[in-house]
Amino acid sequence: MKAIPRNQAEIMLTMQAAMNSKINTGWIDAGFPYLRAVVIEGAEAIEHHGWKWWKQQHCDVAQLQMEIVDIWHFMLSALLIKTRNDHQKALHLLLAVNEADFCKSYLDFDGRRYELSSLDLLEKLELLIGVSVSRRIELELFRGLLQDCNMEWDELYKQYVSKNVLNFFRQDHGYKEGTYQKIWQGKEDNEHLVEVIGELNPLDPQYPEKLYQFLKDRYQR
Repeated sequence: MKAIPRNQAEIMLTMQAAMNSKINTGWIDAGFPYLRAVVIEGAEAIEHHGWKWWKQQHCDVAQLQMEIVDIWHFMLSALLIKTRNDHQKALHLLLAVNEADFCKSYLDFDGRRYELSSLDLLEKLELLIGVSVSRRIELELFRGLLQDCNMEWDELYKQYVSKNVLNFFRQDHGYKEGTYQKIWQGKEDNEHLVEVIGELNPLDPQYPEKLYQFLKDRYQR
């Protein structure tokens, strides 16, 4: 798997801190349970993958990837809390995943050693839920999830920026106050986002602004 680009890591940390500040300017000391949110998003990812052995299910890859992106929002937030919003320290921890000497092929948890390469996607998601309940940030495990979802860091970055724009859109349209309508025209806003992403170029410098306008137009309809 390719290394996470430094500039993309910096941008994602900056965007996440801005989003958290928009929700609550005192987010660093507010004690929000960001890793609890990882637990919930991990369970939703399992649902999109499909796990019921007693019925036929189909993996919704696009929505599964979107849940992985949601998980990344909360892991970044937890990382920024851990470093007291020191972006250089957080960046150092992120980029360390690129270093062979830092990365481990296993994870010790609850008295057991898990070889990451021997776990399938569902098992990795279950393990992520477990360590998140224990308030641990395991970046190597997340990288393994990316690989299993056929995502490189570049793809994560593109989808992260897209979802970050959606989060800003939600806040601007009453999400915190409870007046935002999450379902439009019979679809959740996440589903609309997946469709809109396919119509725009994520590398366009004006991509965030164009995406916001696309969402606004659909929402008003």
